[in-house]
Amino acid sequence: MNIAVFASGRGSNFEAILTAIKRGTLPARVVVLVSNKLNAGAMELARSHGIPAAHISEKRFSSEEEYVESLLSVLQQHHTDFIALAGYLKKIPRRVVERFRHKIVNIHPALLPKFGGPGMYGIHVHEAVLAAGETTSGATVHIVDEEYDRGAIVLQRTVNVIPGDTPETLAARVLTLEHELYPEALRAFAEGRVDINGTEAWIRPAASHRQST
Repeated sequence: MNIAVFASGRGSNFEAILTAIKRGTLPARVVVLVSNKLNAGAMELARSHGIPAAHISEKRFSSEEEYVESLLSVLQQHHTDFIALAGYLKKIPRRVVERFRHKIVNIHPALLPKFGGPGMYGIHVHEAVLAAGETTSGATVHIVDEEYDRGAIVLQRTVNVIPGDTPETLAARVLTLEHELYPEALRAFAEGRVDINGTEAWIRPAASHRQST
């Protein structure tokens, strides 16, 4: 499976994906890293691994059409057949979603459908979880569609909210979980074990062990 990773930040989930590939637990390869930020840590991480890194920002184009054409061109150039969003802070254009229908996933640092949607990213998510008095949080891998954080949930796992947690301490535990969960979900896609029907998705067990959903 040829994966294009989209990232806006330092790229820790991107690194988790690369680690899983290197260990042989994710039968895929990252063919390109796309970022809307020229100085994103993920760009340097890609270069250090010999992976092409493309800076594609909507601000650099005179029209949305040119921006979308640039994205699609880069994806085609690198023979992309799957997209993994790893801390990417821009909405994916409709034409890209249509072109890669059910082949774009995102990892969200909360238990969707709670604490998703516009503005719910990074530390803001964990602030909202604590403000709501939740006793559990977690991470969710979901299909990307035309709306923020609304696509079918593929895989989800929880962590406890500990008394005295701050947004930062909760974020750190959730991030550790993300680094385990994302490669696991991508492996299921690479092995053809994900079924999607409208707003629902589920993972079929691997031959050697059961896979939780």
